[in-house]
Amino acid sequence: MNPNKYISDQILEFEKILPIFKSKCSEQILASADLIINCFRSGNKLLICGNGGSAADAQHFAAEFVSSFSKQITRESFPALSLTTDSSFITAFANDFSFDEIFSRQIESLGKTGDILIAITTSGASTNCLKAVSQAKKQGLKTLAFTKVGGEIAKYTDLAIQIPSDNTQHIQEFHVISYHIIAGMVEIQMSGLKSNE
Repeated sequence: MNPNKYISDQILEFEKILPIFKSKCSEQILASADLIINCFRSGNKLLICGNGGSAADAQHFAAEFVSSFSKQITRESFPALSLTTDSSFITAFANDFSFDEIFSRQIESLGKTGDILIAITTSGASTNCLKAVSQAKKQGLKTLAFTKVGGEIAKYTDLAIQIPSDNTQHIQEFHVISYHIIAGMVEIQMSGLKSNE
């Protein structure tokens, strides 16, 4: 392997996706930010789930709301919870019952009408994320997926940000870009500030 060529190829692939992402996903990103703003303004919360790298993204996304996205904005904390962090519950329930229901079980306990479930799955086919969406809908939660174009989960959620790539790494990279943009938009709007036109 030529290391320099590998680096160049990865960057070129990212650059090819970027304009398609901008064209295809901007509307969904805006709609997702509006959905989350309305959720917070109504006194509701976010529940966020995912596996592997997407579990890390679930924690990252939740932290942007509970902590702060921009150091330039002083604001109250926004309620967001990652369903990937309780290792005692996850290992107990997966061991005694089913890994496929580790998220839906938490939603059963924590989810309230008007909350939002955000499921992050690069394949769009993670069983525990699909079951989480099903449980969320039963309880009156809104649902949002971060996935790839054609991801199965997009058929069942109220909104879906579908990244135009089949490369898991790039899908994850664009998920981060998406939720960073959303976090920034939500923070600005909730703080009553005006973004640049």
